[in-house]
Amino acid sequence: MRQIIISAIGILIIGLGYLGMTKMANSKKPEPEKEVRALPTVFTKKITNSSSPIAVTASGNLAARDRIEIYSEVQGIFEYSAHSFKPGINYQAGEVLLQLNSDEYRAGLRSQKSTLYNQIVAALPDLRFDYPDAFQKWQDYVTSFDVEDPLRPLPETTSDKEKLFIAGRSINSTWFNVKNAEERLSKYTIYAPFNGVLTEAALDKGVLVRPGQKLGEFINPSIYELEVAVNSSYVDLLRVGNTVALSNIEGTRTWQGKVSRLNSLVDPNTQTIQAFIRVNGNGLREGMYLEAKLTAKKEENTFELSRKLIVENNKLFVLRDGKLALTEIEPVHFTEKTAIVRGLPDGTEVLDRMLPGAYDGMAVKRFEEPKKENDLPVSEASDQGK
Repeated sequence: MRQIIISAIGILIIGLGYLGMTKMANSKKPEPEKEVRALPTVFTKKITNSSSPIAVTASGNLAARDRIEIYSEVQGIFEYSAHSFKPGINYQAGEVLLQLNSDEYRAGLRSQKSTLYNQIVAALPDLRFDYPDAFQKWQDYVTSFDVEDPLRPLPETTSDKEKLFIAGRSINSTWFNVKNAEERLSKYTIYAPFNGVLTEAALDKGVLVRPGQKLGEFINPSIYELEVAVNSSYVDLLRVGNTVALSNIEGTRTWQGKVSRLNSLVDPNTQTIQAFIRVNGNGLREGMYLEAKLTAKKEENTFELSRKLIVENNKLFVLRDGKLALTEIEPVHFTEKTAIVRGLPDGTEVLDRMLPGAYDGMAVKRFEEPKKENDLPVSEASDQGK
């Protein structure tokens, strides 16, 4: 009986195990659905080849075209100016910038003129008897002689004997000494050479001025020049008279200038040349820092795009049949932010923004602007209105 019970339990266990295995075998797990990856979206634009201006960007400090540094060649007390001799004061052409006291020097000049006068008077008796034809002109010169007036030229000699006679009396040498003293007297007064403004004044009235001392700076504030350094490779492209766009550092103000001069010397260290741009207008000041954009030439059959889109210096991603294609192009000119290139036909679709991880043959989809209600066909729009 015991063996029968044990055998029955064993058969029952085997049967249950078989049923369990059969059930597990029949209950297969469904295969997981394959994950569908979304294609990356790219922004594109169609290019149109045209004539692209090649612009050279440079910068520098503005300086007045007409400027003088005022120095003294004589010594004296600063006693007079047409206006207050201070920075920012305007003077008209011909007005006295400054005048030094010249009383002592003027008295010495009068003494030298008197000496010349006495020498000519002393020669008159001999001229009357030895050179009667020349006497009258020398007599007239003495009669009209005035030590307060500017020195007049001596009468012309008409013969070699007369010329030697005048030279033997040292009249010529005395006349030249007096004329030299007159020229030096004129240096005690400095006049404004043009309409302008003082930008620097180094002294006040009553101060003793010494020879060689700098007294100030005077500029014409209506015309300025901007000196910039341009790469020597553009020397054959720049021309005097080219229009130049100028702007301040903030980019809030702009002016138009013209290339007025080009230096033919190339700096051996920087391989640049000096270009001078003439400009005038409101808001310009001496020493301002300006940026210049010089249009050197125009490149035909080119287009401009962000230089961030250039790959390996001469390649560009274009969109063809839903895939990116890395295409070789010809860079013509690079600026700080853009590049001018050629080599693609009109209508070619290129990336407008760089796609991280992009590669040749990568499948992508173009970004499409969502249609607005106004863009729907007329029939569809009317149905939606109903």
